[in-house]
Amino acid sequence: MDNVIFNRDAPKKSANLSINADLLLQAKQFNINLSQTLELHLVEIIREARRGQWLAENKSALDGYNQRIELHGTFSDGLRRF
Repeated sequence: MDNVIFNRDAPKKSANLSINADLLLQAKQFNINLSQTLELHLVEIIREARRGQWLAENKSALDGYNQRIELHGTFSDGLRRF
């Protein structure tokens, strides 16, 4: 299941940025689409940032759950055959 993290139909917007001149030259030599490449990598960076944010926001609940499982086990502990 792929989580959609941005509106793919949103219009493109110009942005000014600086890039290492050698990297830019090499990207042009290999016909790398800078806009597409940036978007692809931004998706991954944003996904990781959101994951980290979610983990931080839910840390106490996750710690509480893990502590409860350590103390009491899970419902299926007595039912599993593996």
